[in-house]
Amino acid sequence: MTAVFLDLDGTLMDSRPGIVASLSHAFHSTGHAHHASDDLTWMIGPPFVDSFAKLQIADPQPILDAYRTHYQASGMYDAAIYPGVLSALASMRSEGRRLYLATAKPHSYATKITAHFGLASFMTSEFGPELDGTRNWKGDLLAYALEQTGETASQSVMVGDRHHDMGAAAEVGMPSIAVRWGYGSPDDWVGAATQIDAASELPSAVAALTG
Repeated sequence: MTAVFLDLDGTLMDSRPGIVASLSHAFHSTGHAHHASDDLTWMIGPPFVDSFAKLQIADPQPILDAYRTHYQASGMYDAAIYPGVLSALASMRSEGRRLYLATAKPHSYATKITAHFGLASFMTSEFGPELDGTRNWKGDLLAYALEQTGETASQSVMVGDRHHDMGAAAEVGMPSIAVRWGYGSPDDWVGAATQIDAASELPSAVAALTG
């Protein structure tokens, strides 16, 4: 059997509406309204602390606090599962694959979202960073997940849409599959073992890589 580690935002779910609305609110409410006028899709996926650093924001904590308050109140469930995802997860489970969530979204949020949208029932375990930033880098998260589950990197695969998914997988010696329906671009997918355009292609892509 094979382990499949799955990103959440941009891979299983289109979470853009709730995330962008909460980011816009956070920027407006903390005196950074000029950032809210930009297309904030690029911030979905990587840890926010990294994105705030790119924006040269010296003290991002007030923005992060405002984001979390708004997100929990109204943005968390403003999302939708991508077409074909549930069928793909069911197919992989029926083939004996063990499915794990591996998201940059804080674990405490991610588990509520997967339960709400019916994704949790497919997962053997779910992994995400802590609110204090522990395991924010997905390479650390995957290493921790492998340790906790006893899975072997060479018999596992990471599925995601952004560069940090591919980079994290490479760091722990795991092949990766890039999904082209999320928030990434061709530059994000460099290093992926294969790329797919629809969730229906995922079971066969996993089988081709891992047997």
